[in-house]
Amino acid sequence: MARRTLLTASEKSNILSTPDNDAELIRCYALSENDLSIIKLRRGDENKLGFAVQMCLLRYPGQGLLPNSELSPRFIQFIANELNLDPSVFTKYAQREETRREHALLLQSYLGLSTFSLRHYKHLITELTLFAMQVDKSILLATYAMDFLREKKIITPRVEVVDRVCIKALSNANKQIYEKLTQCLTPEHKHRLNELLQLKPNSNLTWLAWLRQSPLKPNSRSMLEHIERLTTLQAVGLPEGIERGIHQNRLLRIAREGSQMQVSDVAKFEQKRRYATLVAVVIESVATVIDEIIELHDRILGMVYNKAKLKHQQQFHASGKAINDKVRLYGQIGQALLEAKQNNQDPFAAIESVMSWDDFVASIAEAKDIAQPEGFDYLHLLGNNYATLRRYTPEFLSALQMSAAPATANLLKAIDLIKTLNADNGRKLP
Repeated sequence: MARRTLLTASEKSNILSTPDNDAELIRCYALSENDLSIIKLRRGDENKLGFAVQMCLLRYPGQGLLPNSELSPRFIQFIANELNLDPSVFTKYAQREETRREHALLLQSYLGLSTFSLRHYKHLITELTLFAMQVDKSILLATYAMDFLREKKIITPRVEVVDRVCIKALSNANKQIYEKLTQCLTPEHKHRLNELLQLKPNSNLTWLAWLRQSPLKPNSRSMLEHIERLTTLQAVGLPEGIERGIHQNRLLRIAREGSQMQVSDVAKFEQKRRYATLVAVVIESVATVIDEIIELHDRILGMVYNKAKLKHQQQFHASGKAINDKVRLYGQIGQALLEAKQNNQDPFAAIESVMSWDDFVASIAEAKDIAQPEGFDYLHLLGNNYATLRRYTPEFLSALQMSAAPATANLLKAIDLIKTLNADNGRKLP
């Protein structure tokens, strides 16, 4: 059976590849005076160039020249330029394998390198496990392993060995994460988590599948259903701070893995992995559902504001002719009053010269009916949609645990007051 691998073929190639731009070539492969002096001791241009190439490869990526190695022509050209040699002579290097091995041993001593051993293997796994507690991407793990080996001046082993180290470290990290996420769980917690894998009553969905669903429409019914999802998640009652000590990246990755898999597959997980996955799903789902509830509330408020604004525009449009008639009428009355004052005449007679007193009184009542609020906005119409908001806002405020900065403490007091009125079925504000 084929051995499991973590790194892809391209990733394996990348971690052992040489840089391909001038800045990185200079940073990694600039030769010092000491380097040049020991290189010049080799006999023949091909041996000088081959020795220099091995020296550079042992420094970065950290592995010597292997048989059938495919090296970048740009890399060979760069090293050859430093030595003022023709890069084509490299093809003649190490036609005797013994020469390559002799150079490798000499360079190992010159560079102070150690051969990768079982002790290094175990040390690398321990070090990489700590890093794998934060990330689980294969290329990042392999890159970290390569950097660690270079820092400790250890010759990099074959890429297959690096791959096995990454697999082992990731497995160890996963076990530690699963242990941390499950060690505080009581039998009651485990029972509630197992219930998430069961079918929801009167439904063909499991509780977990139902909890994954997003709200469909911005209305009070969808809001109440989503608040029910939040209260269902909160009812699991996970110990406070159970996720502490777990890097957010890893927790999110486990939660996404659990959310994307079939519920039947999650149920087949080994016990600790199953409970750890469900814990991560619940923690992440609580945050996601709260975000969706707040977004849904914003969308509902947006619809309420849009309805009020549209109704305000319609009312103004419908009463436009009446408003215009009133403006013209009161313009005539105003002109009559101005002329009466100039001529020292009775102002009431001036009004009655335009229209009868009874009609004037009636026009004032009509003006009050068609007059817009002083601010000439639509906010007074928001109350028409009170019923829509009232259907869910008590549950909305009850389900969300809110806190406030000192500057908004009064707002939090107002929310607490509304919660109290909702709980007591109160109607009067203090």
